[in-house]
Amino acid sequence: MLLELGRELSTAREAKGLSLAAVAQPAKISAAYLHKLERGVVTSPSPRVLARIALALEIPYLRLMQLAGYLAETQLAEAQMRESLPTPHPLAHQQLTSEEWRAVGDFIKQLIAQRDSQAAEPA
Repeated sequence: MLLELGRELSTAREAKGLSLAAVAQPAKISAAYLHKLERGVVTSPSPRVLARIALALEIPYLRLMQLAGYLAETQLAEAQMRESLPTPHPLAHQQLTSEEWRAVGDFIKQLIAQRDSQAAEPA
């Protein structure tokens, strides 16, 4: 698995045309350590390091966690499903009074009316 992780990192880095140093610097690791990761020499890379590398290479962190052996297929699927769930509405857990909820509703109605009137205007 670690060889796969290394290939994934190397392929992503090369596809972006980046040097070892160009990826290592924002990931806060040495170029030598990244090279060891790419060769599959590092036996248990830190999840924090993997997170920083994922950001630097713009690749999915969960994929790196799976390739490093931290996530099984089912765990990866569950994590990806949680990641894709919509975030709750910002007011979902607010303890608003009835009057405040009515005001929120009125405001939303006003926004909708404004949008509808703008859509009805000729371009």
